[in-house]
Amino acid sequence: QLQLVESGGGLVNPGGSLRLSCAASGFALDHYGIGWFRQAPGKEREGVSCISSSGSSTNYADSVKGRFTVVRDNAKNTVYLHMDSLKPEDTGVYYCAAGDRVTVQGMCVLTPSYDYWGQGTQVTVSS
Repeated sequence: QLQLVESGGGLVNPGGSLRLSCAASGFALDHYGIGWFRQAPGKEREGVSCISSSGSSTNYADSVKGRFTVVRDNAKNTVYLHMDSLKPEDTGVYYCAAGDRVTVQGMCVLTPSYDYWGQGTQVTVSS
């Protein structure tokens, strides 16, 4: 059974940091591009970051550039999203997703055109 499981969410003060993990079971992540998406209450799901299957290219939404970093450890079948300088507007449920056709001209995309999705982990940024 193909499964993605996110972890690492929680409550953090503004300016704080979190590291989200996306672990795969039932398949090898190294064949897939991985995207991170988030959804705040009352808002549509938005793409946050992604990384190509090889890890050679990454992509970030303008709202998180310079604050978030996506890395992958294919040996551990896991992708991480490091989030620094968190803001209240970063609050939401964060999802990871895997897809094998999610690159355009070598760059992974931030549209929800991924095949497999995790169940999400809650991130709340508040004092």
